[in-house]
Amino acid sequence: MTLYSNKLQTSAASNKLCKAFGIKVSANTQVVQIAHNAGFDSLFIDLEHGWLSLEETRNLCHFGLLAGITPFVRVPHQCGNGFVQRILDGGAMGIIFPHIHSAADAEEAVRICKYPPRGCRSMTGQLPQFEMKPQTPEEIIGKSNKFSSTVFAMIESRSAVERAEEIAAVDGVDVILIGSLDLSIDLGVPAQFESDTYRRAVETVSKACRACEKIFGIAGIYDKPAIQDWAINELRARFMLVQQDISLIARGGVEAVRAVPTVKGSKEI
Repeated sequence: MTLYSNKLQTSAASNKLCKAFGIKVSANTQVVQIAHNAGFDSLFIDLEHGWLSLEETRNLCHFGLLAGITPFVRVPHQCGNGFVQRILDGGAMGIIFPHIHSAADAEEAVRICKYPPRGCRSMTGQLPQFEMKPQTPEEIIGKSNKFSSTVFAMIESRSAVERAEEIAAVDGVDVILIGSLDLSIDLGVPAQFESDTYRRAVETVSKACRACEKIFGIAGIYDKPAIQDWAINELRARFMLVQQDISLIARGGVEAVRAVPTVKGSKEI
């Protein structure tokens, strides 16, 4: 093996769902193995709303590659190509760009992820995606541009929904990903994912993905099987952020405390 497998690409090619595990607070690489053992296909390492350092992100990405769970990283909005460069060089197999509003935004995302002539990414050697083995520049450019620099364009506003097809049409964009909470807020129906307003917007984006033959993804719909089923089987979502570490810890803690029996009676020990 020269280049690690991109589970999103293999899942989509087999008409299967790529299930992503979100990491916001867990810097310990053992959580990656736990996610893999649970059946997740990819990691959604969140640097937009999370608190991980670049070193921690690199370690999570590298361990993800070794464990067989594909690491993707969401970067902060308008973070610049230098920051994206370090994330990709650190082992990420793709970048999730939040708040894409236009084709121009999407084109810039592609440009900073790809090597020339498609983009402006700077060349280096000994990349984690290639098992830290030397490769020729031609091999790095060809394989990285095709397999290990997946571009996710997040749609999180009404204006982006209206431009969904032009965003999806940008060459090099692989996934159009709905950011459900921000989108619902911008639509005036915060967290009302059963509302017609939200559902119509999501349907519009899914149609744009089909028209442009791009992968449709959805994030922010947790523990809602009916909506997830609708997105997967009616709208053909093939990437989904299923759950996040911080949510599981918070919910699990509440459930554990509630499960503890109360003290009966009031006698002192």
